[in-house]
Amino acid sequence: MPVISRFLGIVVAMYWNDHAPPHFHAKYGGQEAVIDIRTGKTIKGALSKRVASLVQEWRRLHVSELMENWELARKGKALKYIEPLE
Repeated sequence: MPVISRFLGIVVAMYWNDHAPPHFHAKYGGQEAVIDIRTGKTIKGALSKRVASLVQEWRRLHVSELMENWELARKGKALKYIEPLE
């Protein structure tokens, strides 16, 4: 699980051989959700309202970097770390 960011106890990861649509995995404690990069929609799983709000704020700031990582992952290349939410 390539971790691409960590902030406020939230771990964000992206897998190399994952399926479309472009997405990332967000984990916090025992919670996990798969989030669509472009729309922010939760594809699978769930996060508490507070954690989901933080993840969405971070996603909106980094959509282009997330899409770049998605393309790198599809090519099996190393992913870039994305700055955390401060």
